Amino acid sequence: MRTLISTAFISLDGVVEAPGGEPGYRNAGWTFKDIEFLPEAFDIKGREQKEATAVLMGRASYEAFSPVWPEMEDFADYKVMPKYVVSTTLTEDDLVPNWGETTILRSLDDVASLKETEGGPIIVHGSAALNQSLSDAGLIDRYHLLVFPLLLGAGKRLFSAADKETQKLKLVEHEAYANGLQKNVFDVVR
Repeated sequence: MRTLISTAFISLDGVVEAPGGEPGYRNAGWTFKDIEFLPEAFDIKGREQKEATAVLMGRASYEAFSPVWPEMEDFADYKVMPKYVVSTTLTEDDLVPNWGETTILRSLDDVASLKETEGGPIIVHGSAALNQSLSDAGLIDRYHLLVFPLLLGAGKRLFSAADKETQKLKLVEHEAYANGLQKNVFDVVR
């Protein structure tokens, strides 16, 4: 079974919305506005590209990333790996031609089937709503969280507010940085 890894920039109060400056959110760009940039705090991002063998995202994240990421050197490794988009509305005509192989999945059952295929880790970028659904369905195996020392209040959150059984996590890697960022890698305990 393939490992499904959720990776996120997240505020201390759980917000993941518009970390890079995406329009429409009051605190857009919060990852670089008030936090000193320390390259070592972001080393995990390069490691994710080297270890992942596929990218999974929701429709909104695909629509945000696909016009930009294919031409960005920082995301060159993702250009060549298979991408999967979970959407009930996207069509093949909506996919960009310059970002490699992209497959549309229509349901969480399709994601579960993808996890059963041969291959290495699948990384989930962005996709707040998809992350919530994947977590609630028990499909996420690991979390890579870069926690920013900020309280953003309102905004899209990584975890749902669903009333569900306790989900235990095991901290397998962590580090704190001089700028206040914390790297926390958790495995989901089954």
